[in-house]
Amino acid sequence: MSTDDQLKQQLDDFRKDFHKLRSEISRVIVGQTEILDDTLISLIAGGHVLLEGVPGLGKTLTVRTLADALHLDFHRIQFTPDLMPADLVGTQVIAETADGRKVFEFQKGPLFANVLLADEINRATPKTQSALLEAMQEHSVTVAGVTHRLSEPFFVMATQNPLEMEGTYPLPEAQLDRFFVKLLVKYPKVSDLETILDRTTENFKPHANAVLTGERILQMSQLSRLIPIAADVRRYGIALIVATHPDHELASAAAKKYVRYGASPRGLQALILGAKIRAILDNRYHVAREDLRTMALPVLRHRMILNFEGQAEGISTDDVIRKLMADVKEDALTNV
Repeated sequence: MSTDDQLKQQLDDFRKDFHKLRSEISRVIVGQTEILDDTLISLIAGGHVLLEGVPGLGKTLTVRTLADALHLDFHRIQFTPDLMPADLVGTQVIAETADGRKVFEFQKGPLFANVLLADEINRATPKTQSALLEAMQEHSVTVAGVTHRLSEPFFVMATQNPLEMEGTYPLPEAQLDRFFVKLLVKYPKVSDLETILDRTTENFKPHANAVLTGERILQMSQLSRLIPIAADVRRYGIALIVATHPDHELASAAAKKYVRYGASPRGLQALILGAKIRAILDNRYHVAREDLRTMALPVLRHRMILNFEGQAEGISTDDVIRKLMADVKEDALTNV
């Protein structure tokens, strides 16, 4: 079998495993197709997901079902105002050795898992929220000067209620930037509500079975990075990012008017990686501009900070992103 045939077979297996995992989750989760796709794309890309929505829309159930569909360790942390950093990462405890000596021993916290559900993350104080920074970026935890590596893959899926709700704290910008995507969970359709009732108020309760391993997720992640991207398409992605920077000469009019700070290089990395996986799912061996535009909203919406004028006029970051995508030309930066 030639190299091209081998790669084609690998990409076919990638799509089959992706749809197998999504289908298994869909046995429990009704609708929310875009949410599931973007969540699985983030998982494969090695990123983390922030789910935002009012209570009762199935955010926590989505994460638990994803964990059930994977052969991975799963821990859940319920974030509350009295939660402390040591409750997440662990702490040094005094232990007695076989010869009777007293020594300090590191007792791991619930952060040491493959899939971590940070439930209602914005109900904890910023001090506790910041305990996740090193883990999310470097996949390690440092306690008492000693660095402990986390198991791979390491995937944080956090849920949060809208900030207007009582008892919530805004996430620090540094932590928001560490989420691969921010997904907005909306109310289900009428037809989906009927299916939800069938699955939750009848005698039969559906359950997801484990269909993929962590090793397979890592293999799919490596394969997605092999997808080529043309120089002009990559520069179009760069143009989308710099268009969010209000002080850049190529900034869009909407960014200049409504944005205080734009997206970081980490946002560009997420945009490209997500687009590569989108290309595979669309049965292509190259990234198209449409892949970048599809990923723009979930990747960029939490990486832009609006200025006073934007907040006063009730403009959302999604509105700004749509405007800048309309402004940025497809051949942007090709001559730079």
